Amino acid sequence: MKKKVMIIPGISKPNLPFNHVVKAGGFLFLTSQLSVNIKTGDIKNGTIVEQTQQSLENVKFLLSHCGATMDDIVKVVIYMRNLKDFDKINQVYCKYFTQGNEPARVAVQAISPIDGVDIEIEVVAFNCKEN
Repeated sequence: MKKKVMIIPGISKPNLPFNHVVKAGGFLFLTSQLSVNIKTGDIKNGTIVEQTQQSLENVKFLLSHCGATMDDIVKVVIYMRNLKDFDKINQVYCKYFTQGNEPARVAVQAISPIDGVDIEIEVVAFNCKEN
């Protein structure tokens, strides 16, 4: 199995040592997405609802450019700064998945190294299409 770094039109390679999406063995591994404008890299602060929505929109954007959808996600890890936000995060999260086809998920409390970032969402999606 050989890995392939996916090149996503409209976004540049990060200044840090990672890639946005890596494909291996029919799976897409996305770097955790946060409340950032993925095209400019600018942090978008806001409520936990706004940050969750932006993070999931980033996931959706990256997947769409790799020939996948939110329904192709098999595993999600949510890193949240404050456990009290769990219900608000779920209210947004459930809108992005077909009921009955939700992926496996882990949610943990974690402090982001970036000030103002209250959530990061990491996903693995199945994608057997050749890109």
